[in-house]
Amino acid sequence: MFRAPKDFFRVMAFAEAVSWTLLIGGMVLRATGGLDVAVTIGGGIHGFVFLAYGATAVIVAKNQRWGLLPALVAIGSAVIPYATVPTHFWLSRSGRLEGDWRHEPSEHPRDHTWHDRLLRALLHHPVAFGLGICALVILTYVMLLQAGPPVDVSPES
Repeated sequence: MFRAPKDFFRVMAFAEAVSWTLLIGGMVLRATGGLDVAVTIGGGIHGFVFLAYGATAVIVAKNQRWGLLPALVAIGSAVIPYATVPTHFWLSRSGRLEGDWRHEPSEHPRDHTWHDRLLRALLHHPVAFGLGICALVILTYVMLLQAGPPVDVSPES
């Protein structure tokens, strides 16, 4: 489905921006029309896409051998509304999204670590890899839903 990391990252970066729109729209509908369910729906979709984008950013960062800064910017951009779109453009223009999936090792020193070997092994089975990542995202999402919202620790007046 995603022949190159840049395609995968682009789709998820724009999906994350759309999910922010759903969440913000839900908040507006709740504030103006009392539609609490709009936040439940928009927030639920946004939460799931947020986690999926984070997983995507980690996978693409690893595949593309990004340094710490680009990886942290890509992952952290999901926290700021719509920031994944300019992040995608920055990564694309700087050439960090160029290249194919790394199915085979190269002479690069990072290609011989256990996590690079694991990534290559998973890339050889894209359907199983995709399903596994989806299962991890779903499991994380369900666990976060079960944990509930953060507890208000402010002192009572």
